[in-house]
Amino acid sequence: MSAGNPVLLVTGGSRGIGASVCRLAASEGWQVAVNYASNADAAEAVVSEIRANGGSAVAIEGDVGTELGLAAIFSALDATFGRLDGMVNNAGITGLLQRLDEISVERLERMFAVNAIGSIRCAQEAVRRMSTRHGGKGGSIVNVSSMAAVIGGAGQYVDYAATKGAIESFTVGLAREVAAEGIRVNAVRPGIIDTDIHIASGTPDRAREMASSIPMQRPGTADEVAKAILYLISDAASYVTGAVLNVSGGR
Repeated sequence: MSAGNPVLLVTGGSRGIGASVCRLAASEGWQVAVNYASNADAAEAVVSEIRANGGSAVAIEGDVGTELGLAAIFSALDATFGRLDGMVNNAGITGLLQRLDEISVERLERMFAVNAIGSIRCAQEAVRRMSTRHGGKGGSIVNVSSMAAVIGGAGQYVDYAATKGAIESFTVGLAREVAAEGIRVNAVRPGIIDTDIHIASGTPDRAREMASSIPMQRPGTADEVAKAILYLISDAASYVTGAVLNVSGGR
């Protein structure tokens, strides 16, 4: 790996928005750590594509919803790169569309473990490596939220919406906490994006079916969200912190 190029960790980087972020970041000169929880083949496919196009990437296994997984991610990151300059908290899960009174405790615990606590813990580890207070050189964190944080997810997944609401509060608070330590913290708030995350909800065609309810009359693409994330990570956003950017087609 190159000693000079900046290092970006993307959680949930093997598919959807995360994979688009990995590919775009690599094309802009980042060395990319493509994190995945279980689908090694998908992660390696992203890595192979990046390398084939002259970029630098490695796949790193680890479930952000567990302490063992978190330890594995950052141990591998340190051993491979010895630095961290940017992080995208993209790993997240949904579930079947259910009302609150149908949701199990096990689902609630897993949802918050991955979407909220996992992102907070990853950011915590990033701060320990990036902050000038800890001898770091600064960096940028982007958290992936959702329009569900604003809309609420009624009748679909209020638990998912609640995790994203937590992430937005966390984004604002952490941004203020580390602003003087060389770290910027922002979030993107995607709307209906045409990725395979909808399969988990039992509605694989949800993005296309909801097109008429979106002001722009179409779902967004993973690449469109990735471009917004890369802007926030980049020096072009050097005076932007604590911001939540809608990427929702006006929804």
